Amino acid sequence: MDQDNLQRAVNYTNKIAFPIPIKVVVIDLDGTLLDTAADLAHAANKMLLELGKPELPLATIQSFIGKGIQKLVKRSLTNSLDTEPDAELFAKALPIYERNYREHLYTYTRPYPGVVEGLNALKQNGFQLACITNKAEAFTLPLLRATNLLAYFELVLSGDSLPKKKPDPLPLLHACKYFHIVPHELLLIGDSLNDAIAARAAGCNIFCVPYGYNEGRDVRELDCDAIVPTLFEASKLIKKVI
Repeated sequence: MDQDNLQRAVNYTNKIAFPIPIKVVVIDLDGTLLDTAADLAHAANKMLLELGKPELPLATIQSFIGKGIQKLVKRSLTNSLDTEPDAELFAKALPIYERNYREHLYTYTRPYPGVVEGLNALKQNGFQLACITNKAEAFTLPLLRATNLLAYFELVLSGDSLPKKKPDPLPLLHACKYFHIVPHELLLIGDSLNDAIAARAAGCNIFCVPYGYNEGRDVRELDCDAIVPTLFEASKLIKKVI
């Protein structure tokens, strides 16, 4: 990373010293590893049409991403971040959404620029890697396989893998136990408030990427240790410790 890019990353930190000593890197899926918005929106709009409701713009549905499929369906039904839809309508809509998403899971989904380069750099530098997402396992594993990313990760936790998901710290603490490390030896790279809250609650380090979803809000509002343009540049802000 050149000095200008490094300075831009360091500007949004809690004044910690770089490179940070780390053993394990955990990476979020939607909005961090993969740009899934177009396929998620396609499934949502097909669901809305089947229910006789109007389609929504891609940008609107993109702002609904981040808290799992059920929340995305609820937000799409109400065109709102927090309003609860009619329970009967939601029960009808969810399987319609899941069917449509399963049929078009990776039509447009691709890794973001710098992701493959970043994963390769992290592996070459000896870091153990995990993917933790709020997406259901039925969609997570096929997506990682289809995009040739699954082999990079020693652990994959989906939104239904444990009793709680992000922003609860449980998935990160589970990863710490799995890798036999303490929380400050783990770095989470994500794109949203969910990631930042989970990392701080678990006592882990947190980098955020600016290109993700974050429910339409500016990533610079988040409590994170660095904002990194790509995963590849993130790899240069940490060092492997034994």
